[in-house]
Amino acid sequence: MEIVIGISGASGSAYGVRLLEILAKTDIYTHLVMTKAAKQILDIETDYERSYVESLADAVYDESDFTAPIASGSHKFYGMIIAPCSMKTLGEIAGGMSDNLLGRVADVCLKERRKLVLMPRETPLNQIHLENMLRLERAGGIILPACPGFYSRPQTIDDLVNSMAGRALDLMDIDNDIYKRWE
Repeated sequence: MEIVIGISGASGSAYGVRLLEILAKTDIYTHLVMTKAAKQILDIETDYERSYVESLADAVYDESDFTAPIASGSHKFYGMIIAPCSMKTLGEIAGGMSDNLLGRVADVCLKERRKLVLMPRETPLNQIHLENMLRLERAGGIILPACPGFYSRPQTIDDLVNSMAGRALDLMDIDNDIYKRWE
């Protein structure tokens, strides 16, 4: 199985990093695309070195690399998770724009009917945000807002990040026990 992890410039880069950390311990092949803004946010929000994050993926692509195999529908991969997904990225995908590799791979997922999970991290939401989310859901995307549950009584930020990473993996049909499920 091959999965693409996209990290865009929204707050919450820890979600994408956690997904990569979990997947690095499996036999799932991971492709990573980080936007320029994502790299800036990673530096602001976390203590992760970019080299560490990139080392977690099997393949890493620059957001301007349209020659990457994942830019083509003929390359077989299971799906993509964009965590976090900025409203800019979400809007571009909803509008059918592919001006970078992140948008292009999302477009490939939609046109090839592959799984596309978008984890928007914005609050509050305006009408345009909501309409773009609805448009993507209707096109086959899955909207997973970065809103962790509290029924598991999280004790740390890691618990909150794990719950969202686990939910994203569930939506990609990847078994995991990274978070406490509702019982």
